[in-house]
Amino acid sequence: MDRTFLAAAALTALSLVGYVVGVVAPYPGREASIVGLLAGLALVAVSYGRGERA
Repeated sequence: MDRTFLAAAALTALSLVGYVVGVVAPYPGREASIVGLLAGLALVAVSYGRGERA
């Protein structure tokens, strides 16, 4: 696994948790979780399979 992919997957997962928590109990700055989710998904899409090329 590529470090970039793992970091992007972690960002996506943490942002998703932040979004769900923000839906249940609104908190200041919760819109940042949506930005993190979109950035994480974009990085996952870009970095997926990058380490398999020879």
